[in-house]
Amino acid sequence: MNNLIILPIVIPFLMGILLIFFNKHITVQKWLSAVASFLSVIASIVIVQTVHTNGIQTLEIGNWAPPYGIVLVADMYASLLVLTTSIIGFTSLLFAFSSVTSDREKFYFYPGVQFLLLGVTGAFLTGDIFNLFVFFEVMLMSSYLLIVLGSSKNQLRESIKYILVNVISSALFVIAVAYLYAVTGTLNMADLSVRIADMGQSGLLTVIAILFLVIFGLKGAIFPLYFWLPASYQAPPAVVTALFGALLTKVGVYSITRVYSVIFYHEPSFTHQILAWLSALTIVFGVIGAIAYWDIKKIVIYNIITAVGVILFGIAANTPNSVEGSIYYLVHDMIVKGALFFLVGAIIAITGTSNLRKFSGLIASHPFLGWMFLIATLALAGIPPLSGFIGKLKIIQGGFEAGEYTIAFVVLLSSLLVLYSVMKIFIHGFWGEPNKIPVNKEATKGLILPIVILLVLSIAYGFGVESLSPYISQAADTLLDPSIYIQAVLKE
Repeated sequence: MNNLIILPIVIPFLMGILLIFFNKHITVQKWLSAVASFLSVIASIVIVQTVHTNGIQTLEIGNWAPPYGIVLVADMYASLLVLTTSIIGFTSLLFAFSSVTSDREKFYFYPGVQFLLLGVTGAFLTGDIFNLFVFFEVMLMSSYLLIVLGSSKNQLRESIKYILVNVISSALFVIAVAYLYAVTGTLNMADLSVRIADMGQSGLLTVIAILFLVIFGLKGAIFPLYFWLPASYQAPPAVVTALFGALLTKVGVYSITRVYSVIFYHEPSFTHQILAWLSALTIVFGVIGAIAYWDIKKIVIYNIITAVGVILFGIAANTPNSVEGSIYYLVHDMIVKGALFFLVGAIIAITGTSNLRKFSGLIASHPFLGWMFLIATLALAGIPPLSGFIGKLKIIQGGFEAGEYTIAFVVLLSSLLVLYSVMKIFIHGFWGEPNKIPVNKEATKGLILPIVILLVLSIAYGFGVESLSPYISQAADTLLDPSIYIQAVLKE
């Protein structure tokens, strides 16, 4: 069964290559992409259930035993994120079929999506920090393609900024990996944990830990390193922004979580305290941005930044409740952000604008879309019993347990401000009298199904907390007790 864990990597890899040869046959690309992504969802469900039943699954590539060879590791935390990624990938393709123009499709849009999913999935499953860099690069190269497709002036301008930031981040990543290898003599995450525990987390290793925080913070968009994200994510079409917002920043969050729970957990009074305050500032500035703008796309984009802060505060507090809450909230946020960006894409398709001041009263012509937006809004803000509630509640509870009362209060207050920022879209855009802006009533054809899928999952996630609790607890146990991960990988 261990061989199963490579399927979510192999399927998009092979499909991405295959689709390149069908660049002139768009219908074939659509069918092949949908089938591949659906198979990835099935494989991911099987992996989650296998890990739940049999514990952490590992696959030694080429039969080279760790720490010498490359190893893939599917613990419950990684498995849940792989499953969520495959669902986001599948629904994004469904949305793209009716929203992406042919001039983008014929220039390798669908191979780009498959390679993006390959990079994200590989980053979640790798047990080697250098291969984390490799999968990051696969993910980023795919994102460079997707962000420039269409070649509008705004896209090209913002892509330069996006590529420059990520090239610098990647260079720092290689430097940090080199320093870490020079000090420890290994790159396997489990072996790194053992060696650092034996030698002690010296000042040099703590500096390397902060360097990794800067690197992953750039990719995850924490304060003050989020400056590149709002404009860059606004430039491409809504489906690309959904992929970026739901997946790319979450890989940065996952990487911080993994290295700070498995490798650099010996000096939490320094490393985790810095992470806690950066998380608080990330929440504050994300909320300010979300409230300040009247562009519906930017409002949701700034809420990405707020969510990153909330999730990382749970990891920084490092209590059982806060870590469980972070996992709950991370999965919830990936699903809801995908749904919200699809909804924003549908609104733009109907009105031809993302400026909230230019339209109103959409609920008269699109009532189903309006009520779906309201449900997504309430879920995002953590209104019970929807999916965001339990995660945020546990994070706040864990923050109080860790004595971080101020930041826990910031998280609590952010819920109200997040609700205000997205309810502004519902009140001004859907409610009220319809204005005279031309409305394309047929624009949502084909766009509703992926939104419904994600919202149904979000509602089920909120109401099914009791059923999901064993899976989330199992994921949290690995983050709270590194020895579980180490024993599974090194077989000690």
